[in-house]
Amino acid sequence: MQSDTWNIIDTLAARFTAHDTERDLPLEEQWTLQVLKIAEETGEAAQAVVGARGTNPRKGNSHTWQDAQAEAADLVITGMVALSRMRPDDAADYLHQQLVTKAAKFLPAERTALAQSTESS
Repeated sequence: MQSDTWNIIDTLAARFTAHDTERDLPLEEQWTLQVLKIAEETGEAAQAVVGARGTNPRKGNSHTWQDAQAEAADLVITGMVALSRMRPDDAADYLHQQLVTKAAKFLPAERTALAQSTESS
């Protein structure tokens, strides 16, 4: 991942938190709305895939796979911003640990290597 990715994510998260705080929204409400934004982005990614596949006879091929890729990126960015808003002090480390833990369930042979790479980071 690009070294400045989390800096950008954290800056976006701080900006959105400041905006919502100015609107007097409590933190848990801010987090709730940010998670709902993830659901919105999921729908947009799904719509792009449907459009790329042309499965809606009324709309045909309304999207390209590049559209679907862009929407998938929006979904990931929105999820990272949500995590940064909920865990501003350790979002990147928390995500990394979650990734290692979940990947080990699917990549059991690599479990030791994953754990070792985490310890050396």
